[in-house]
Amino acid sequence: MNRNHTRRLGVVATVLVLFFSTVSFKADFFEIAKQLEIFTTLFKELNLNYVDETNPAELMDTAINAMLEDLDPYTHYWNEQEVQAARINNAGEYTGIGATVGIRNNKITIIEPYQDYPADKAGLKAGDEIIKIGDVTVADFNEDAGELLKGAPNSKVELTYNRQGEIKKTVLTRGAIEIKAVPFYKLIADNTGYIVLSQFNRNASAETVQAFRELKEQGAEKIILDLRGNPGGLLSEAINVANIFIPEGELITSTKSAVEKYNQTFFTTRKAIDSEIPLAVLINGRSASASEIVAGALQDLDRAVVIGARSFGKGLVQRPKDLTYGTQLKVTISRYYTPSGRCIQALDYQNRDEEGNAIRFSQEDYNEFKTRNGRKVYDGGGISPDIKLETSEYSSITNAILQQNSIFDYATDYYYSHDLASPEALDLSQADFNEFKKFLASTDFDYQTFTEKQLSELKKAAALEGFDDEIAQDYKEIEKTIQISKQQAIEDKKEEIISLLSDEIIKRFFYKEGLYEYYVENNPEIRKARTILNDPAEYKKILQ
Repeated sequence: MNRNHTRRLGVVATVLVLFFSTVSFKADFFEIAKQLEIFTTLFKELNLNYVDETNPAELMDTAINAMLEDLDPYTHYWNEQEVQAARINNAGEYTGIGATVGIRNNKITIIEPYQDYPADKAGLKAGDEIIKIGDVTVADFNEDAGELLKGAPNSKVELTYNRQGEIKKTVLTRGAIEIKAVPFYKLIADNTGYIVLSQFNRNASAETVQAFRELKEQGAEKIILDLRGNPGGLLSEAINVANIFIPEGELITSTKSAVEKYNQTFFTTRKAIDSEIPLAVLINGRSASASEIVAGALQDLDRAVVIGARSFGKGLVQRPKDLTYGTQLKVTISRYYTPSGRCIQALDYQNRDEEGNAIRFSQEDYNEFKTRNGRKVYDGGGISPDIKLETSEYSSITNAILQQNSIFDYATDYYYSHDLASPEALDLSQADFNEFKKFLASTDFDYQTFTEKQLSELKKAAALEGFDDEIAQDYKEIEKTIQISKQQAIEDKKEEIISLLSDEIIKRFFYKEGLYEYYVENNPEIRKARTILNDPAEYKKILQ
């Protein structure tokens, strides 16, 4: 089907959705009725008269999703299966295999098995490629093959998988999987409590409270709250987590919308468990949404020192709207703001570049705000930490390596060719790093720099104007220089890359729990947090 026709169907379909969800009172009802009539007649004629047999459900699904692509990536249509998956995520418990999986090359790849859960008990390891589930070959299954892994508690399924070129089989017994919001907490040196909060599901605040109280009973006099890599979740749980450290009646966040009823303010509703204990919060570029609400509130109210790298910058609020037949529209309804009044949204989805990508707000567009103590903070690009660490920020070359799964694949090879007695025994040398660079070369790793993109545009312009032959040699020389610089960039980011390699390798041998144990002694962000928390004068100086 012509994509323009598809997009027209999508526009009308979404109008239909919004019309019956009763939020478009500002719209012209005659125009809505007109577009609905056009849509129904077009859809009917298309399905009755098209030269080949059509699938109405697929056409509608394509139309809706194509239209939603023009909005932000968080406004999303959910079919029945996706609605159920979202409920599972928020509930924190489901029946499955107990592993993070991903689809790569028409195979389900085990990304991370959880210790002592079904996948782990069945002997599955990170990097294993599931090629057959029962009698179903994954590559031949047109729908979401991952759904085949789910089933009733204690039901069994035979899995055929590829491990390092060898085809193996195992029988997996499904079971209830509890997704912990707080997978790790521990009293570390200097009477410092360390809490990892990995997501904001319905158990997030309860688990954080439990961890906090146990650590205080063990003698914790300072707390490090680790929100790195936390993608967010439930807004209510973000308020409750902030309330652990912030007194009753304090504004945590507010939302502003084009629809008045979505303009809301959210305050703490209970007495804080401890509003005085020194607190450090760790964030990075993968801390988003609810994580940013918590970090932003604690920063604006001068309740914690925020350490790491600028957060993701998701300042958009979604709400699920129930549709017919068990489906939902998850629609962006408003933007949220921190107590000082700043919106941390980093991308402008209303304005896009020539390639259709949302434009990031530039630093020149940032607005200045003040924390309770008068410290300067800014909007427009996530939560900027009080203490920035280079180890928390990923360079463009590192992001490219991560996106192409090179760290993951190298760790898989390393696991099957090395022994490791303990996390502390891992000490990647220059020789190991050189091996990783050889591995990159063997996988044809490449990425395009911003300079290369600009040169490509220049080359096209020169060709249009007939100058391409004249600049061809110069272009080759520049390209050669860029390639040398890209190789040097990998070497320049050696420490950053080795840190990521170490993390992934340790997880292979000792699971996530082993990685956290390694972190408390070796992670630079945790070390920096401990240093600040152990210096009351420096801690007070940062906040005032």
